[in-house]
Amino acid sequence: MTIRMKTLPFLLLLYVTFSSAVPVASRIDNEDKRIQLVENYLRNFYKLETDKESLFKSQNNNQLTEKLKEMQAFFGLKVTGKPDVDTLEVMKKPRCGVPDMGPYVLTDGNPKWERKNLTYRIVNYTPDMRPADVDKAIQNALKVWSNVSPLTFQRVYDGSADIVMSFETGDHGDNSPFDGPNGLLAHAFQPGSGIGGDVHFDDAEQWTIGSKGYNLFFVAAHELGHSLGLSHSTDPGALMYPTYSYIEPSEFHLPQDDINGIQAIYGQSDSPIKPTGPTTPVTCDPKLTFDAVATLRGELMFFKDRYFWRKHSQMTELELNFISLFWPNLPSGIQAAYENVEKDQVFLFKGNKYWVLSGYDLVYNRPKSIYDFGFPKNVKRINAAYSDENSGKTYFFVGNKYWRYNENRQSMDQGYPRKIILDFPGISKNIDAAFQHGRYVYFFSGARQYQFDPNSKRVVSVMRSNSWFNC
Repeated sequence: MTIRMKTLPFLLLLYVTFSSAVPVASRIDNEDKRIQLVENYLRNFYKLETDKESLFKSQNNNQLTEKLKEMQAFFGLKVTGKPDVDTLEVMKKPRCGVPDMGPYVLTDGNPKWERKNLTYRIVNYTPDMRPADVDKAIQNALKVWSNVSPLTFQRVYDGSADIVMSFETGDHGDNSPFDGPNGLLAHAFQPGSGIGGDVHFDDAEQWTIGSKGYNLFFVAAHELGHSLGLSHSTDPGALMYPTYSYIEPSEFHLPQDDINGIQAIYGQSDSPIKPTGPTTPVTCDPKLTFDAVATLRGELMFFKDRYFWRKHSQMTELELNFISLFWPNLPSGIQAAYENVEKDQVFLFKGNKYWVLSGYDLVYNRPKSIYDFGFPKNVKRINAAYSDENSGKTYFFVGNKYWRYNENRQSMDQGYPRKIILDFPGISKNIDAAFQHGRYVYFFSGARQYQFDPNSKRVVSVMRSNSWFNC
């Protein structure tokens, strides 16, 4: 059955990616699967019109090329009009099932609620969570939007409501059946009468308050954005971006892109203090700063807020990822990091805690204390760190001083801390990040990066912080 855009619910869709460890299929079978993936994706999300004949096999595939370019532009990919490796990788990622649109573009027809005081009702509960936890998750999801707009939400326990929320399975009577675990997570309808504004969660999924399964708070907050009239954003950091992602709920702040979106519909918040939110870092922003930088098995990792970039010398493409996508138990805002090449471990610091990675695996389930290294109790955080693999010494920078740690003896060297200016002339006390690469140490301070030669003890070059990004 074909559903027109005006009645199309917003479906949070998770594609199941199977292991590559399967018997090798014939080249023809693989090609057919690739063709089917591309055409289905563009048909579902970019309004590709196809008949029985595949556009790949037809003589005129201009429409397919244009739709591929549209999709690549939306996700910030290289616009080739061809289903290259990067494009196919995005097509396989978990995502929402609504067609993609621009930054906080309103849904078709720009629907909105005419009242600012809305009611909501929770019809039933999932067995995965305590009812009180479901109530709290929904309440917090609604606060995400009421905190930044003039909207208010009042719960009702029976009868009609503007936004009705329920847990459903399979075909539940709205022409949008759920399909079991790891498929459609939820859907919501745009503002309007009847089913308008309603949210349905697939009860075949595992709903949680944490990082396992699917966090109800985040899915509900995303879907409620649709219930209020928002569509998807091209901003990868926005709550209304098509893909599902997780961070620790206590650390979540609604991004500025979403704030701009909801206020474009309903106006400013009534609060005397106007709310603002984080913005997604722009790779080639000349004012870009970093929280921490470290190496990892030949790659460079640049940390910023809840993101990190991966750069490999053999790859021209640069990846921006959520920290939580790789390590759900790591916090946002990593403040210092370094790699111990001999142990094949990366140490990550925030506040007076640190975490250890072995490759891309977290070594300990819980963070450890920085005082294990021998820091005095008046040290509350590390600003930057790097490890010299030749000497086995690790340098920790705190304010205008630094400590030197002996990795072999696992103790601080005598005579430290010392003032940074004594041994690193030309380096500011305001160090944000540091790492060693070849014979040089690179210090980051604000939007600048200092290439330092530890042998001659002098700064040999000053560059923009993101000069590694080929901007």
